[in-house]
Amino acid sequence: MNIILLSTLLLAAIGGISAVILNVVARRFQVDEDDRVRLIEEILPAANCGGCGYPGCRGFAEACVKASTLAGLRCPVGGDELMAKVGAMLGVAAPTSVQMIAVVRCNGTCDHRPKINRYDGAQSCAVESMLYGGDTGCSYGCLSHGDCVKACRFDAIYINRETLLPEVIEDKCTACGACVKACPKTIIEMRKKGPGSRRIFVNCVNKDKGAVSRKACSVSCIACGKCQQACNYNAITLSDNLAYIDYNMCSLCRACVEVCPTSAIAELNFPAKKRQESVD
Repeated sequence: MNIILLSTLLLAAIGGISAVILNVVARRFQVDEDDRVRLIEEILPAANCGGCGYPGCRGFAEACVKASTLAGLRCPVGGDELMAKVGAMLGVAAPTSVQMIAVVRCNGTCDHRPKINRYDGAQSCAVESMLYGGDTGCSYGCLSHGDCVKACRFDAIYINRETLLPEVIEDKCTACGACVKACPKTIIEMRKKGPGSRRIFVNCVNKDKGAVSRKACSVSCIACGKCQQACNYNAITLSDNLAYIDYNMCSLCRACVEVCPTSAIAELNFPAKKRQESVD
């Protein structure tokens, strides 16, 4: 009986000493949390999409509190309105930023880019891209398995079953960039949304020479340079057999669209041009 009592007392003593040690260690290494982190996290959208560049909304809130300025910090889901609230909490100005949106730079529909073989494997763009170039003659185009759709947490992108290409729902896109990261072919790009949501961009990423890319897809860029010559704002460059439009320099004049011989330049949300009637 004495042995049981002694064992009990010994265990109690060990427990008490351990509790004291843990308490001392906890106090010694205690990290005081700034209440503003919790307050900012509460007003964030809790999407945890990673579009801000931090691991979740908690990480973004901590970064805002630690930073001396909000320059370079932005929640793509909440936008400027949310960042203004964060700035008010921290007592710093929240700079406005250009509203961005995801665009799909591939117009290789079934009609434009006929299939030359049949892929019979895992329905994943990432998997197929590691195996071979795809089931068409264009090894740069969309693979249509919807990795971008799976990556989007806002249901802002879907695969059009007629064209087999992803399409962005503008009202839902938060510019988080998840679809960009998910696309192994890098055909999805974040671009400036533009006034009235109007945008112009080269709807192709094929870097093959003109004759080769045109054979694979009837609407591919052939790097003819006509768009560059027509642009009066130096917004278009040619590199690796491919034209690219800088959205920061583009004036949305559409001169490039009119001269493109393959209709490889997309123009979104513009009003239809009025036809000029000929005068006899």
